[in-house]
Amino acid sequence: MPVARLARNMPHSSIMKIHSSAFGALVLLIAVFFLSSACGKVQPHFTVPVMSVSDPSFIPTMEAYTASTVSTGNRVDFLLNGQKIFPAQLAAIRSAQRTITYAQYFYEDGPPAVALVEAISERCRAGIRAHVLLDGFGSMKMPAELRQQLVDAGCEVATFRPIRPWAVDEANNRNHRRILVVDGKVGFTGGSGASSKWMGNGRREGHWRETDARMEGPAVNDLQGAFAENWLEATGHVLGGPGYFGPQPARGTVRAQVVRSSPTNGSFAMYTMYLLAMSSARQNIYMTNPYFLPDEQMRKALLEAKRRGVKVILLLPGAIDNNIVRQASRGGFGELLEAGIEIHEYRSGLLHAKTMAVDGLWATVGSTNVDNRSFALNDELNLALYDADMTVALQKIFLDDLQHSRPVDPAQWRSRGLVTRALEWFSMPFKPQL
Repeated sequence: MPVARLARNMPHSSIMKIHSSAFGALVLLIAVFFLSSACGKVQPHFTVPVMSVSDPSFIPTMEAYTASTVSTGNRVDFLLNGQKIFPAQLAAIRSAQRTITYAQYFYEDGPPAVALVEAISERCRAGIRAHVLLDGFGSMKMPAELRQQLVDAGCEVATFRPIRPWAVDEANNRNHRRILVVDGKVGFTGGSGASSKWMGNGRREGHWRETDARMEGPAVNDLQGAFAENWLEATGHVLGGPGYFGPQPARGTVRAQVVRSSPTNGSFAMYTMYLLAMSSARQNIYMTNPYFLPDEQMRKALLEAKRRGVKVILLLPGAIDNNIVRQASRGGFGELLEAGIEIHEYRSGLLHAKTMAVDGLWATVGSTNVDNRSFALNDELNLALYDADMTVALQKIFLDDLQHSRPVDPAQWRSRGLVTRALEWFSMPFKPQL
């Protein structure tokens, strides 16, 4: 639920620092959670086609079920952790000549948050049109003065689904997408937030391990389209023209696809993309995800892949910022471990990257967690790559992260204590909202 998601991004010591209006909103959301009997669910996927990621039919099948095209001629670079992500974003913003569009789920205080506001504000004062879209829940800890600085500089700032007593039906559906597009030419997406949590190299306590992507080429128009979709809902304003969408000459050789889902608008594209990729694996699946709570169909896809002889390795957090999520996730390890699926827990910092690589041919990076909240409640966005070189590069990142992880031993998992089992049982009713 949104309360749990905010807690994931907030150390316990800072909870008491939330101002009174934010606290009131939290109380409202808790009430919504307990009073609401309805919960978003993924549209049933009873069967999936028999194919592999190398089949000629794989790309058109993915395009059909995600309602998004695979474009050629892109350049994509992976950005690891805040030490690479924020400098690249700031450099792009400072180079803006026409437009900036920026959507962020999680925004609070700290050096990266301040630096982003200052860079965007400077461009607005120079006459650049900038549109900043902040999620009504995830940005609750953003200092009011940072938002006002953007407004005073002439930037357009909007809130996606503000937390309001008369709009409780929207409170549980958030915009979890991360989007930055500059001049309609260069784009960024992934799972990072504007917070000190993402500073550093992801290899020590207090540093969150993240993977984002920078892109140029035709796929940027699709990324911009995702921003425009959310901006229209939040403001009623339609963005367009050459400053936002224009000709996209080839910048590289990567085939890329921007996949977006919005369950409130009837799209479960992200779930279908993940399921099709898992079901089409023939050699290996390397998945990194911080909040791993797959439903029965997705668990079945992983188990069937293992039975086909696919090497399946899951990299999950060793330490996590929400104990309910951790217990709910670990409680479901048994069947996977017994089948021979490897599960490793990252030990150097808090793992927040959301990636998957399949068969050395297909890969994805984005905002999507493997849980019901991402698949059935939130607006999400991932970049999918149909490129061997990029997939191998992501595999290398994955294998490097494994060196900072510890495998989950099946025997030790089976012998976990009664307290741990009780906590796992207690977390079960919350799983649809996590």
